[in-house]
Amino acid sequence: MIEILKGFPSNVVAATASGEVSREDYEKILIPAVEAAMAGREKVRVYYELGPGFVKMAAGAAWDDLKLGIGHYFRWEAIAVVTDHDWIRHAVDVLRFVVPGQVRTFHMEQAGEAREWIMSELHKSTIRLS
Repeated sequence: MIEILKGFPSNVVAATASGEVSREDYEKILIPAVEAAMAGREKVRVYYELGPGFVKMAAGAAWDDLKLGIGHYFRWEAIAVVTDHDWIRHAVDVLRFVVPGQVRTFHMEQAGEAREWIMSELHKSTIRLS
């Protein structure tokens, strides 16, 4: 399940995932939130939290995620992924170099730092592995 988080600027799509993320979650929740954030903007930022309750992403959701990412490829300004799932952190760390925007991973205890970073004035010199 995906839930959109409140309290972020309108240029940030903030979401949390728990349980199994389905294609319907993408189609009814995440994609409309991304499209709304992109309306009238050149770039957007993403805060994505996958906590201990996250189990997996269904195949249809993974396909929608790929289509969403590629479909707006040059419009991602920054992406913060917050999780303690090592396999997700490793996948993001490997793929960060093909994303034109800044990408950082954070542990769950760093969620506050991740939120500050995604809402901050970003500088290219801040790119680092966490």
